[in-house]
Amino acid sequence: MSVRVVVVDDRRLVAEALASALRVRGHRVLGAASPVGRAAELAVSKQPEVCLLGTGAPEAEGVLDPVLRIRRECPRVAVVVLGPVPSPRGVAAAFAAGARGYVRHDERIEGVERALAKAKAGEAAVAPQLLREAFAELLNPRTGPDAEGARLAGLLTEREAEVLRRIVDGDDTRLIAAGLGVAPSTARTHIQRLLTKLGTASRLEAAALAVRTGLLGHLPGAAGPAD
Repeated sequence: MSVRVVVVDDRRLVAEALASALRVRGHRVLGAASPVGRAAELAVSKQPEVCLLGTGAPEAEGVLDPVLRIRRECPRVAVVVLGPVPSPRGVAAAFAAGARGYVRHDERIEGVERALAKAKAGEAAVAPQLLREAFAELLNPRTGPDAEGARLAGLLTEREAEVLRRIVDGDDTRLIAAGLGVAPSTARTHIQRLLTKLGTASRLEAAALAVRTGLLGHLPGAAGPAD
């Protein structure tokens, strides 16, 4: 099923890459833009069937305001948020703002397509597990940065915890690889997995998040010398 869609993401390269991938697969991409603040403007001007909106912090104040405007001014346009996982608060925030779907950042393009098709058909486009976690978060919200730090720490393996410590210390990829006893390519893989789990776009964002939430104090022990 072909979908008329606009793609907006906090990272311009991601928006353009998604737009290109969807075009190749037969969808009519009416526009791609960055940052997410431009989503409403693009949806109003292009009138797509679906707006795919990617952000690393869907629960942050004001991030989903464009979704509210789209729902108000273009009620026929379905919004699917592409965000971090697990992020029950992000899923809850997306649906509270009026989004019709939520897709994980690490989802394959086929999964994104399925979400677009469901949203176009008026269905909720979200994995059942994510929806259950979102409802649980709404019923029993966590409060305070320390609780958030503990939640994030629970997502990380010991190796990823060690990578985060080294990032906060200012180590580059070469030093991280040497400290872990792995190849630089393996270190880059660990770093990317860490960023995905934290819902951050860069090492700087990851370090800032770790400091802000007290994440470092909740980390498991350091990993061993090799994979």
